[in-house]
Amino acid sequence: MNKVEISASILAADFTRLGAHMKEAEAAGVERFHVDVMDGRFVPNITFGPLMVEAARRCTKVPIEAHLMIVEPERYIADFAKAGADNIQVHQEICPHLHSVVQLIHQLGKKATVVLNPATPLSTLEDILGDVDQVLIMSVNPGFGGQTFIASALSKVAWLRQMIEERSLNCEIEIDGGIAPPVAGAAVKAGARVLVAGSAVFHGAEGVAEAVRRLRASAEEG
Repeated sequence: MNKVEISASILAADFTRLGAHMKEAEAAGVERFHVDVMDGRFVPNITFGPLMVEAARRCTKVPIEAHLMIVEPERYIADFAKAGADNIQVHQEICPHLHSVVQLIHQLGKKATVVLNPATPLSTLEDILGDVDQVLIMSVNPGFGGQTFIASALSKVAWLRQMIEERSLNCEIEIDGGIAPPVAGAAVKAGARVLVAGSAVFHGAEGVAEAVRRLRASAEEG
C-alpha cells in the first residue's frame, strides 16, 4: 500500500452525536476508524468495549480497528471480531503468547496488528514480524488522547520500514499519538502509511472536512 490512509480515532469524537461525527469523517475521506479500548489496568483509563465497535459498525462501511489496550486480550478477541472489527490490534507488552493471539485473530478472518509502546524496542518483533498484517508504533504513551508527539517514534518507524523492506514483507506501518499536520509529513517520510488521528480530525475549529484535508495535505508532502 503506497497511499497514505487516515484512521480517525473516535475517542476524540462528540459522543452525543457519534454517528453524525463519523459520517462527517467518512465523507471527508478517512479510510478507517480507530476504536481505543482501555481497561484501566494495562493503561490508566477506561473507555469502550465490544458494544462501541458494534455501534460504530452500524455507522460506517469503512474498516474499523479495535486497539485493545487491555490485559488478557485473547479473552475478548472473538467478541470484538463478532462486533464488526476488521483489524484487531494487541500490544506486544501484554501478550506472553503473541503468536497464538495473532493466529486466533487470523482464524477469525481478521487482520492482526501488533502494537509497540514508545519504550518497547523493535527487537521484540524479530520473531513475529512475518506473521502480522501491520505494526502500530505508539508515538505517545497510551491511555489518553491529545498528548504530545514523541519525536523518537520517527526513528523507530524508519528502522521498522527498513526491516520490512529487507525481508520483503507485506506488512504495513501505522503510527498513533499526537498526529497532527505539523508531524504527519515527517511520519510518512519515515515510513508510516496509516496515521491515527483523533483531536486533529474531530477537534478542529474549521470542521472535520477541512481538518482531514489539512492532515492529508501534510501527509502527502511526506
